[in-house]
Amino acid sequence: MCGIVGLHLKTQNHHDALGRLLNPMLDCMETRGSDSAGLAIYEDPVPVGYLRYSVRLDGLDSSEEIKSNVATLVDELSEDLASTVTCERVRPDGAVLVAPEMVDDVTSCLSQRRPGATVVGFGRHIEVVKDVGTPLEICRRHEIENRTGFQGIGHTRMATESAVTTDHSHPFAPNADLALVHNGAFSNHATVRRRLAKEGIECVTDNDSEVTARLIGRELGLGASLEVALKLVEKEMDGFYTLLVATGTEFAVVRDSFACKPLVVAETDDYVAVTSEYIAMTSLPDIGSARVYEPMPGEIHVWGR
Repeated sequence: MCGIVGLHLKTQNHHDALGRLLNPMLDCMETRGSDSAGLAIYEDPVPVGYLRYSVRLDGLDSSEEIKSNVATLVDELSEDLASTVTCERVRPDGAVLVAPEMVDDVTSCLSQRRPGATVVGFGRHIEVVKDVGTPLEICRRHEIENRTGFQGIGHTRMATESAVTTDHSHPFAPNADLALVHNGAFSNHATVRRRLAKEGIECVTDNDSEVTARLIGRELGLGASLEVALKLVEKEMDGFYTLLVATGTEFAVVRDSFACKPLVVAETDDYVAVTSEYIAMTSLPDIGSARVYEPMPGEIHVWGR
């Protein structure tokens, strides 16, 4: 059992409050999973030709050590890439770097300079935060209340089929500005993982949700729409699930054909909110006047900017 939350802002009214709105939603879902938690937050884009890289740097003990290490890393990557690299935010687990959109080159240089570094998400809009611990602990550690943006998705995990580690926590973000959170379980993920591996698409973990994220990422990379990619999930993956998927331009949910896993949607003129349980959205503004409903089995709902 896991908890999912998401907030897609239709207007500018709450952009400055995105983190403050997401924080209590995620905290409320601790009852559905307290092993680990994470969020993908979508902000205004960085300049064309550049991407945000959410980088985890393990083994650094103090904030001063992290700041010093990140400053040195920025200089090193700028030299290696012969291009400007900047630090947008120093975090307790690393940093958000703004670097050229040459993803393979950036990750290669990063692995050479910091062999233990991990890029947990990248894109013009996205920042990914994921960690082991309770939602409240993680939100406080990363100061989620201060985040701004136009949408965010979050997850609280109760591990059932793979290890409790930061890598296994959600969201999974394998492509630029793509993030997925999942409540449920897929029974044939090993088979699909092997198929993807034959195409050169490797998974980092043995988590079934990562397989699904990479399957969707493959379809988007081939030019499919998000809705078409989610339809392929129903065709290729066996299991019970609710998925919440976001990109830089879209926000979507889908339930399996039996609707075994809960999902509630609330819509107002200002936002679309989705949660595993209604109680997680009761802190939102004007929730009393929202149109609230549960998507039907197999339904795909997509909202765009």
